[in-house]
Amino acid sequence: MKLGARSHSENVDEENPYWISFSDIMAGLLVIFIMASLALILELIQVQEKLKQTQIEVTEAIKEIAKAEQVRRDILYEIKEELMQKNILVEVSDNDSVLRIPDQQLSFKTNEYTIPPEKSSQLIVKAIGNALHRSITKESRFQYLDTVFVEGHTDSRRSPRHMGNWGLSTFRAISIWNFWNEQLDHEDPLAGLKNHDGKPLFSVSGYAETRPVNLLERTEAELQQNRRIDIRFTVKRPTIHQYEQVNALMAE
Repeated sequence: MKLGARSHSENVDEENPYWISFSDIMAGLLVIFIMASLALILELIQVQEKLKQTQIEVTEAIKEIAKAEQVRRDILYEIKEELMQKNILVEVSDNDSVLRIPDQQLSFKTNEYTIPPEKSSQLIVKAIGNALHRSITKESRFQYLDTVFVEGHTDSRRSPRHMGNWGLSTFRAISIWNFWNEQLDHEDPLAGLKNHDGKPLFSVSGYAETRPVNLLERTEAELQQNRRIDIRFTVKRPTIHQYEQVNALMAE
């Protein structure tokens, strides 16, 4: 009986000559499938790690922006508070980004850009500059800033001076800037301060009547509100690479 059973098995093998080869193929395919699965899992792990690192960098960039915004806000309100204690009224405007110095504090004469020689006017301009210097150099907070613009503005009445309102507004801003660099109580002038990129922190510009506070200038008070010096603070922003990372993260 045993002999008959073995003979029957041999007959089955002889009748299926491809059975062993098919088994080997299936085993090989299984190995390939397992290896492909492992490679896919490894790739997914690497993608997740890269995504996690990108998320960390984006989060840090957002925190840095928030910190810079808070530092700017602190600078502006510290200056305003210090000057208020000296009865010098300035305004914080434009979403906490501008320190506005009204015309009544500066007292420029009509169509003149030099700071008035009266001691009271000189002391006010000096006090504003000293407060500005103290606040932005405190704990090196200027490193969170990109640029501080000293901006001159006029009302809409045309100036007969050379270059008109454009020249008048620009030269008034320059007069303030030069005074601060020559007359403040600090050894290190504002002109020597650098931003986070190592570039000069301050810039001076004039806008004539193109950026009015009051669109309607029906009264002398409304005209006077448009005559001013604005100190505009801009904070450092993420690099192009960081913006690209944010876009890539949003796309995923």
